[in-house]
Amino acid sequence: MPHPTALLRLFAASALLLGSSLAQAQYSWIGENGVRQFSDRPPPPSTPPSKILKAPGRAYAAPAAEPPAAAPAETKPAPGWAAREADYRKRMKEREEQDKKNAQQADRQRDVEQRCEWARTARAQVESGIRIGNVDPQGERRFASDEERAAQLARANKILSECR
Repeated sequence: MPHPTALLRLFAASALLLGSSLAQAQYSWIGENGVRQFSDRPPPPSTPPSKILKAPGRAYAAPAAEPPAAAPAETKPAPGWAAREADYRKRMKEREEQDKKNAQQADRQRDVEQRCEWARTARAQVESGIRIGNVDPQGERRFASDEERAAQLARANKILSECR
């Protein structure tokens, strides 16, 4: 035989749960001006049932979308599997082409940055006044003349004019 206090507790808990569901009764409807209204009281009697979204004891109903004024007579059927597959392949091809284009652009940008860095270094060497030595095709070391230094400086400045 169950203990009387346990039975009393069970009864009290069930009464509280039953009462709490009634205490949270909420109504939701679309008002005359098209605004969603919330209240613990029922909507005005002039509200049509199609505009009442939620009432106690009634499941939530999403607001019905009003049909467009000039609805087309023909509706286009949903695309089939083959059409969706073709669309997917088209999008993938476009993505691959875009990725390839982005990679080429990144390579060009990297080349430009390397040229600019070379030009900065070359200009700094020429302007420093240090002798610039080169190895000629016979393998002998020779130093740049003033004309060669001026040409190298002009080339570096031309490249740097294209840099940021």
